Order: sequence, then C-alpha cells, then structure tokens
Amino acid sequence: MSNPVQLISPKRHGDARGWFTEIYSVPAFEQLGIPCTFVQDNHSLSVPAFTLRGLHFQTPPRGQDKLVRCVRGAIFDVAVDIRKDSPTYGKWVGVELSAVNGDQLFIPIGFAHGFVTLEDNCEVSYKCSDTYAPQSDGGIRWDDPAIGIDWPMPVGTVPELSAKDAVQPLLADFDSPFPYDGRPLAPLA
Repeated sequence: MSNPVQLISPKRHGDARGWFTEIYSVPAFEQLGIPCTFVQDNHSLSVPAFTLRGLHFQTPPRGQDKLVRCVRGAIFDVAVDIRKDSPTYGKWVGVELSAVNGDQLFIPIGFAHGFVTLEDNCEVSYKCSDTYAPQSDGGIRWDDPAIGIDWPMPVGTVPELSAKDAVQPLLADFDSPFPYDGRPLAPLA
C-alpha cells in the first residue's frame, strides 16, 4: 500500500544548453498510483523569505489533490493528515522543494497543505484536481501545537502571514468531513 503523500523527483535530461524534464503525464502518474486529473494550475510569488501560506484545503464535494513544485527559490512544503479516523490524524510530513532539486510533492484530498519560503522571491506552481470553490475553502492554524510542525525558521522569526492564515481554527475545533481510505501517512522516501 503506497503512502498517500508522495515525493516525486522527475528525471532531468541535461546537456551544455541546460536541462529538460517532464513534470506531469497521466500514464506516469497512474504508475505511481495517482489517477487524478488536474484541472487548474496556480502560481504564486512570495517576495520576503519566511512567508508562510497555509494550512489550506477544500472540503468535499470540492476537495483538491495538489501537485506542488517550487520553480524559483526554495520552500519547506508540508502536508497534514486531516482524514477522520485515520491512525495518523494530525501527523505531518515536510520536505524542501526548490528550483535546484526539481522535486514535487503530491498531496491528496484529505490533507491540509502549507509551505514557508526559505529565501526571498520564491515562486511556487501547483496543479489542482478541482477549481477554487470559496464555499469549500478551509484551513487549520499553521502553528497549532497539537500538530507541532517544525517549520525551518530562525528562532524568534515571525512569518509573513495573510490575515486569513493568522486566524485559522485549531485542529481540535475542526470536524473533518474527509474519510480515511486505509492508507496511513508514512515518512517520505
């Protein structure tokens, strides 16, 4: 049984001119056990280092699978299990995604997503399996002590947050509509 959150490292084919990589193809992702179809691409720029976006999700019936990559700079990308009755409910995994390493993180429906930028002028591009639906928009506090994400920021750093992210509810105040699919969250390979 595969990990629901997957770290994907696309192969880069390089020569003196630079490199080429295939970041998404339906057959390749089906082989990874990711059968979703992406219908929206998003792209964000975060100017100051230690800008934190998250933890976000969309509730059913408008849940979103996400495929995240950093195309300029570096981020620490996080997924938190928010599936009701999951043995790993409230647990998280995180990984550095950067323009240099080219890695991507697949985050399925039932996980909250967030990231913090590790340097100035970071650009993040991500695919979603459903379009944005304001009525389904949800979030959890980025600094919820029950989750305990170890954000890689210097001691005493206060991240740049949106007004919305500064007041998201705690996990304890969230009644999850996401079912558990039998696949517990595991450490990223």
